[in-house]
Amino acid sequence: MTHVVSENCIQCKFTDCVDVCPVDCFREGPNMLVIDPDECIDCAVCIPECPANAIYAEEDLPKDQLAFIKLNAELAHASGWKSITKRKPAPADADDWLNKPGKLANLIR
Repeated sequence: MTHVVSENCIQCKFTDCVDVCPVDCFREGPNMLVIDPDECIDCAVCIPECPANAIYAEEDLPKDQLAFIKLNAELAHASGWKSITKRKPAPADADDWLNKPGKLANLIR
């Protein structure tokens, strides 16, 4: 099993989670982070660090977020998204986007 970044990260992109990851499995896109499933060791230390509550163990992912399992793997491998290991400031409007549904259409690949 692995951990998965879900839709609530889109447009928020808080990076608190990357500071605690022992294996540097996060990849950064323009407006979202994803977890590389081949690198994740399922330690779960990132879950409580996410201010957006956007990270789940794969088996705990809400049913309406299951597509993010494939999306995390795809974007971590084929998108050219680079590893992120240090916290960065969140976008200025991150709090405005927090917990808004239907953000998948806003994802910038």
